[in-house]
Amino acid sequence: MNFGTTEWVAEFVRKGGRALAVRQPWAWLIMNAGKDIENRDWQCHYRGYLLIHASKECTRYEYEDGLAYAEAVMDEGAFGKLEIPGWKEMDRGCLLGTVKVGSCVVASGSPWFEGTYGIVLDSVRPFARPLPCRGALRLFRPVPSPLPLSEIRGFRG
Repeated sequence: MNFGTTEWVAEFVRKGGRALAVRQPWAWLIMNAGKDIENRDWQCHYRGYLLIHASKECTRYEYEDGLAYAEAVMDEGAFGKLEIPGWKEMDRGCLLGTVKVGSCVVASGSPWFEGTYGIVLDSVRPFARPLPCRGALRLFRPVPSPLPLSEIRGFRG
């Protein structure tokens, strides 16, 4: 069974794995730019590998605000080298890959921390292709669609 396939995700979930929906561009920054904290207003007790789901909704303002924040906290050279998809090109409504949750903190030296709680992420492993999937609040059991993103009605990506 290949990593990142619908079958792999089904087995991951069967074994107790969960997903966390994250709005863009934050989900992209986790998977591609070293964002090592996901800020939440609730404490996360989950530990281990977690699927990152890119939420379907993303306004242009959220996109621009997220990139401005990333540019402010990242090394100038590192940010400049990123090939960040445009607002309309960001993958949405899909699973992007896995991360490992090590802890949930109330303070951190990470420049990405700015919340009540920070879910500490590492061991990022993106999928070769995003898997279409409906999201949910908090941690959830994902059910990926067998259809490609281009065939999902209402998908904007």
